[in-house]
Order: sequence, then C-alpha cells, then structure tokens
Amino acid sequence: MKTILMNHKSSGENKSDFRRLLQQYEDLRDGKSSTFLEEESFEKIIDYFEEKDNLKQALEACEIGLSIFSYSSSLWIKKANLLIDFRRYEDALLILEKAELLDGMSTDLCVLKTEVYLALDLQENAIEFLHNALPRFEGEERIELLFELSDVYDDYEEFDKVFDVLVMILKEDPLNEEALYKICFWTDFTGRNEASIKLHKELIDQYPYSELAWFNLGAAYQGLKLYEKAIDAYMYCTTIDEKFDYAYRNMGDAYIRLRKYKDAIESLEKVLELSRPEEVLHDAIGYCHDKLGQWAQARFHYRKASHLSPGDSKMYYKIACTYHNEEKFESAYKQLEQALKMHPDNADYNLAMGLVLAELGKLDDAIMYLEKVIHIRPKNIRAWSSIIECLMAKHEWEKAVSYAHIAYMNTAKKHVFSFYSIAALFGWGKIKESLKELEISMQLAPRQFKKLIEICPKILQDSRAAEIISRYKKKKGK
Repeated sequence: MKTILMNHKSSGENKSDFRRLLQQYEDLRDGKSSTFLEEESFEKIIDYFEEKDNLKQALEACEIGLSIFSYSSSLWIKKANLLIDFRRYEDALLILEKAELLDGMSTDLCVLKTEVYLALDLQENAIEFLHNALPRFEGEERIELLFELSDVYDDYEEFDKVFDVLVMILKEDPLNEEALYKICFWTDFTGRNEASIKLHKELIDQYPYSELAWFNLGAAYQGLKLYEKAIDAYMYCTTIDEKFDYAYRNMGDAYIRLRKYKDAIESLEKVLELSRPEEVLHDAIGYCHDKLGQWAQARFHYRKASHLSPGDSKMYYKIACTYHNEEKFESAYKQLEQALKMHPDNADYNLAMGLVLAELGKLDDAIMYLEKVIHIRPKNIRAWSSIIECLMAKHEWEKAVSYAHIAYMNTAKKHVFSFYSIAALFGWGKIKESLKELEISMQLAPRQFKKLIEICPKILQDSRAAEIISRYKKKKGK
C-alpha cells in the first residue's frame, strides 16, 4: 500500500527563515512566547520532523497545531498518518472519520483510511469504502483511487479483479503508462490474454501510435502462442519507438519459438545494443547459433554469459556440448570438469561426461559416470544404452546382457533393450539364444531392429538372422 508523503524541502526556501520559524515553534511549545503561527507553518514543521524521522516531535507539533486550528482537516490527516506510523490504527481511523466530517474526502484521506482498514485486516471494508468514494472523484484523483483499489485486490490475491480495475483505468485514461505497464504483467499472470487483446485493439484504434499498447498486444498474442501475430505487433511497437528494447527481446523469443533462429539472433543483438549485457541474452543468442550448427559463435556467447554469471554451471555444460558436436572431446571434457565441480550430482552433466569419456576410449570411467546417471534417473534410456555399448566394446558380453535386461525392466519395457540383449548375446557367441530372442523381438517391435543393425552390423552376415529380419520386414510391408 502507498503511504502518504507530504515532504517539506527546506532547501527550496531561505534556511534562516525556516530556522527562525522553528525557533518560534519551540518558544511556543515551551511557553516562552505567545507568537502566532499559521496553519501552513505547522504543516511545514510537522513535515520537517518527519523528514528527520523524529515522529514523536512531529506528533507533538500536530497536537499543538490542532489545539489552535481544531477544524483543520489537513492537520487531522497528518496526525492520522503519524498514528499509522505508530501502529495506532484504531485511533487513526477515528481521526480520519473526524477529518472526513470537517472537509469531505480527499484522496490522501481515502488512501490512509484504506491503509488502516487493511492493517486491521478489514479488506471488505477497504473495498467497500473505495467503491463508495470513487463516484465523488474524477480525473487524476479518481485514477489514483482506482490504483489504490487495484493494490487492495493485489494484497488479498484477488488477481482477476486487479486486472479488471486496470481495464477500468485504461477505459478512462487510455495512455496511462503505469496502467499499461501493470496490465501487461497481470495479463501474463492471470492468463487473461483474450481480454487483453480486445482491450488493446480498442486502444490502438483510438491511439495508433501508442507503443505500449502495441507491445501489450504482442505480449497477449505471445501468451496464446500466436507468435506470428505477436511479432507483427512488436514490429509496430519498434517502428514507433526504435529503442523499445523489451519489444526486441520478446520478438527474439517469439522467433525462437518459430525456430527462426537467424531472425531471433538479429532481434536479440538489437537488445544488446540498447541495454546492458545480460547472461540470459547471450545464452539465448548462443542457443540460436547452436541450433544453426554454428558452434564457434555459440561458444562465444555462452562464454559471454559465463563471464556475466561465473557461478552458472550450465554455461560450461553448453560449451562442452558444442565441442562434443564438433568431436573435440578433450575440450568438451575440460568444460564438463568445471560443470561437475559445481554440481557433481547433475544427471545431464554426468551423462555428457560419460559419453565424452566413451568417445575418448576411457570406458571404465565412462561407465562410472553413466551408472551415476541411472542412479539419479533410473529411466534414462540414453544412459542405459551407453553403458551397454561400453560393456560390449569391452567384450563384457554377459554383463551387457544382464544390463540390457535390467534396463528393459527399469524403462517400462522399452523394446530397444531387447535388441541390445540380442546384440550382446550374438557377440558373446550365444547364437541360438540370440536368434530366439530376435524372433520374439521382431514380433513385438519390428521397427526397433534398426538399432540392432547399428550396434551389431555383423548379425546380418548370419543367414538365419537375416531371414528372420527379412520375414518380419515383409509382414510389416504387407
């Protein structure tokens, strides 16, 4: 909630005059003088003590002022504000009701009274009070109270009503920047994208050069995954204001969703031109280069991201993946070492390390990392299959068969592991068992035989195996 601040800037007036005024007040307070002070002078003195964070003296000045100007609604309001600071909410409420009788309602009074109701956990009273007060105000004062009402709904997590009040504000003041910024957030938070699209189309019809309205329209389309329409809206936004960096940022995200990575890079690099560098921007640009197979450019941006956030292990992992894609396994290994120092139990990092070590021929080390992955994620197909391939490369056929059976059970009976078992049995020299399992597996999952050919091409040299595969391929064709 907002707190009323009626600040006095003594630097704006002659300091010696204010010192003289303060001395007159102190003499009056101490009974040394019968000097008369104006109501405005008391307000300045109260503000001065508030600025000095001397609330007790500010309250004392209020009391003295009210003893002279007992019908001053502004002094009563100041007293209520100070009582709120002292958490004397019931007393503050009584004072505000007195001020209301003296001089009707002001926005300051309404804000303070709302704050008191909320402090006393009387949300319904606060809402009812504001709704009753709104018809008495117009223009900027009415807008101020509508914002107050939206804050009340926010505090009590009635988020759809926050959105509704912001719509009311924009109906009355279509170019209100605070409301336009806020409704963008609340559209995303509440998922009221359709309502936001309708509202902002109406605003744009009335004010076609409102860049914020175009931006909010784009964000609402993006919330509905209508990325092409979102991009069109952002383009209008950046045509009006070519330095609207958030429009380029969101446009970049929309292009990524559409897999238009070159366009995304262009938009995101524009953001870098307009704002300070951020990890998330370099990460996103690196991702786009990654998707385009531009590994060196991807690494450049991942490293930029890493420098901006040195503790982010993901960047080392992503750099390692670019090296892996280029088959630069030693370089990938060094990056993964850094990532694993930070997060030794991360399944993705351990899997990547296992795959790199397998490529480097360090099979025992690879198995150690891959076993850690299946301990963390027992259903990880890539880890199970890679362990079995490592065991087969070491000619540990019996163990490979055993792992294939365990993997089959742990991965909800993925038939690909039956073909791993077949390959291991064949390599082990247990041809009869291998062919028997091949017959069953081709009945159950004939499409998976491609994995068998990939890991054990020699099996096609066996005429019986070739005949079984050929027979089920023909059945599949029919």
